[in-house]
Amino acid sequence: MTEPIIEAANVSKIFGTGPARVQALKDVSLTLRSGKLTILMGPSGSGKTTLLSILGCMLAPTGGTVRICGTSIAGAHPEELAKIRRQHIGFVFQSYHLFSTLTAAENVQLALDVRGEQGHKAIAKTEEVLASVGLTSKMASFPRQLSGGEQQRVAIARAIVAEPSAILADEPTAALDSANGQATMAILSKIAKERDRAVLVVTHDPRVFGFADKILYIEDGSLTREELTDPKSTKAQQQS
Repeated sequence: MTEPIIEAANVSKIFGTGPARVQALKDVSLTLRSGKLTILMGPSGSGKTTLLSILGCMLAPTGGTVRICGTSIAGAHPEELAKIRRQHIGFVFQSYHLFSTLTAAENVQLALDVRGEQGHKAIAKTEEVLASVGLTSKMASFPRQLSGGEQQRVAIARAIVAEPSAILADEPTAALDSANGQATMAILSKIAKERDRAVLVVTHDPRVFGFADKILYIEDGSLTREELTDPKSTKAQQQS
């Protein structure tokens, strides 16, 4: 069995107090392992984004335990959470979050700059990851010169360039047509398998289920069920 990258045990999250109190998560437990792509599915307001934010060390849980590569984030200060996040987590967002005044290569290299990696090595790593997502010819292009699918591939390259242990993707196909959505999921699946990363994808789109090793369903802040899948056999059925 592959090693756990992110582990959550009985995680809860409460916002507000008194009449404004909202329990966003209730005793959520899950494990994300290297080499596996997990999909998190649920309706709006079910707690998906809150859970993603806690697993990505952007929010601290109210209760329960989260471990990132064996390190507990319990009691971690914001600066400590930021350090763990930089070391272990890569994010992919629905709206890409690219800087419009930077080229594709500069957007990717920025993720290395904030980690103190610069010079020829950083340039080489940037070129390598852009090539791995099929954008060798687009390195000097600005976001406005790229299609939505190409912008999302730049965002994925930026997420993986620092070689994080886990990739957390929030609705990465929502702004894309079917073909580009499938292409994006194929890249994320390849990252999980070939780069041995844990990948978690939050989505409303059942068309991407064929890429998952595991599907988690969340509703009203609780995980309601879990399905183990076989991506290879599912894709073979889709193509036949």
